[in-house]
Amino acid sequence: MKILLLGPNGQVGWELQRSLSPLGRLKACDRNTVDLENLDALRAVVRDYRPAAIVNAAAYTAVDKAESQPDKAECINVKAVELLANEAKHLDAWLLHYSTDYIFDGTKSGAYVEADKPNPLSVYGRTKLQGEEAIGQSGCRHLVFRTSWVYAVHGSNFVKTIIRLAGERDTLDVVADQVGAPTSAEFIADTTALCLYRMARDKTFGERAGGIYHLTPTGKTSWHGFASYILDEIRRLGVELRLRPENIRPVTTAEYPTAAKRPANSCLDTRKVIGAFGLHLPSWQFHAQRLIPELVWKRAS
Repeated sequence: MKILLLGPNGQVGWELQRSLSPLGRLKACDRNTVDLENLDALRAVVRDYRPAAIVNAAAYTAVDKAESQPDKAECINVKAVELLANEAKHLDAWLLHYSTDYIFDGTKSGAYVEADKPNPLSVYGRTKLQGEEAIGQSGCRHLVFRTSWVYAVHGSNFVKTIIRLAGERDTLDVVADQVGAPTSAEFIADTTALCLYRMARDKTFGERAGGIYHLTPTGKTSWHGFASYILDEIRRLGVELRLRPENIRPVTTAEYPTAAKRPANSCLDTRKVIGAFGLHLPSWQFHAQRLIPELVWKRAS
């Protein structure tokens, strides 16, 4: 199977290089190879390679910056995705794509299911939703995973920020009224490879299994709770930093204004993906507990 991976240097894309490589001939294209704002070049790459599966881990993810760069966000998150979907349809290839909890407004009291009505609060959320819609309208075979609060060893993310700040500060304010499930890029990549393998191996199953799925670990926490957990894990390793867990002050979203509005509730119901693919999803702490020591020792070295 020929697989085209876009965005291999991002958090999820970096892990996908590893997880997808056993499945077939993998061609990974970063922004130096093909710029998603250059739609003609993107189309040429797809038509030249003619993959059986396109895995799109590329996106405009600068949530706050998107408020002042809506055209750039729309080009990458909507127009490029629409092109990939149409090319996948033409090739009869699978398109695997990633979306976000930011398509919802976060006002629901429970976890969001796939059928809940989206209502994005930001440019980023709106463009990611429009990308989803473009895929559906194309009629291509597709698998879209909506996920949340992504972190990894590679790239910039909340875990790395907390570890850095914990070595620099005595106190820290962290938002406590937004809840969700911290999701490891490693977990997303491994699940993607597993699902793609099963769909490619069984065409009949693949035809039934296509669609949109929520994909996060089990459980939930707040950003404040996640930050406290990170520091507790660091202390469990015997590493002492300036910032102590009790000196992380919980604040409200109103006390920590940002250019883009965030959903207060980012919890996603994952029963659909569990039922369709027979998955067992770990708790959000599982991958965090594995990744934190690696980041701590990397920073110390």
